[in-house]
Amino acid sequence: MNKRSLFKAGLAAAVLAATSLTAFAAEPLKAAWVYVGPVGDAGWTFAHDLGRKEVEKKFGAKVKTTYVENVPEGADAERVIRDLAAQGNKIIFATSFGFMEPMLRVAQEFPDVKFEHATGYKTAPNMRIYDASFYQDTYMAGIIAGKMSKTGTLGFVGSFPIPEVLRNINAFTLGAQTVNPNIKVKVVWINTWFDPPKESEAAQSLINAGADVLLQNTDSSAVLQTAEKNGKYAFGWDSDMSAFAKKAHLGSAIANWGPYYVRAIDEVMTGKWKTGRTILGVPEGVNDLIKISPEVPAATKAQVEKVKSGLKSGKFEVFTGPIVTNEGKEVLAKGKMADQAWKDSVNFYVKGVEGKIPSGK
Repeated sequence: MNKRSLFKAGLAAAVLAATSLTAFAAEPLKAAWVYVGPVGDAGWTFAHDLGRKEVEKKFGAKVKTTYVENVPEGADAERVIRDLAAQGNKIIFATSFGFMEPMLRVAQEFPDVKFEHATGYKTAPNMRIYDASFYQDTYMAGIIAGKMSKTGTLGFVGSFPIPEVLRNINAFTLGAQTVNPNIKVKVVWINTWFDPPKESEAAQSLINAGADVLLQNTDSSAVLQTAEKNGKYAFGWDSDMSAFAKKAHLGSAIANWGPYYVRAIDEVMTGKWKTGRTILGVPEGVNDLIKISPEVPAATKAQVEKVKSGLKSGKFEVFTGPIVTNEGKEVLAKGKMADQAWKDSVNFYVKGVEGKIPSGK
């Protein structure tokens, strides 16, 4: 082969290589979300899916997203997560507490895939945890509930008796006690995240027991709508639910997941992703209590804003002692602020919450 032929062959090879590299570079990053409920639940899953859509808006053709909804926690979740990893997704978000163990097992099988689990506590070299501080929202909601209640009894529809939910119940109670120290909180557990009929039934039972302001840690608008039918008050959960019950709605406790998802995707793209645990809240603009009803007195709104300002600056902590359980045991000394380990181990009701916690999930 003469020099000219060698030159042409080399040039062709270079062009082919450049074309291949361009094609490779143009390949979108595949990202997947695993949801415990339907994207139309108006609550938890809906909020996470808004975050997924924000990723699409931010990165456009650079990212290809997918999701699987209505995935039961347990063995089926493991199958779904494994399938998504096998399909070439480079980062997978599992958005429910019960997905933690299944995701951890799959993460060990796919070391080159990044796994993200919401609300858990276990990590791996390629699996990290992210969470929102909903208890900050529920404390602010409690301030409003304490003011708006005429019976002195509040109601809470709980999903599962895990620390995440117990924190929310306790913070709701503590917030209400700043307005009415004698407030009582009744809890009904339904052992599911999303079941509108069960949520409605639980809400009705709380109303029948004297509760006139309700909050929930479940994913549909059923609690809010049941409150409206009975002429009572309630709050939206996970997203803005004001449209579902305009008279009953006192505010919505929300989480904006979009900024975190955008950051996580960017970290994978730039090679900066690291394992660990990220706790987000009001300071990061993730948690908030929005659309506060005009029925709420101005002074009460001002109190909520003062708390929000304190949370943003770091000068205020919801769980500051003394904190006493409803069995009379001090669990946080006067003046002491709870650290994350304390929050992770909450397994009690504070004083003011009635009843006993059922066995765990």
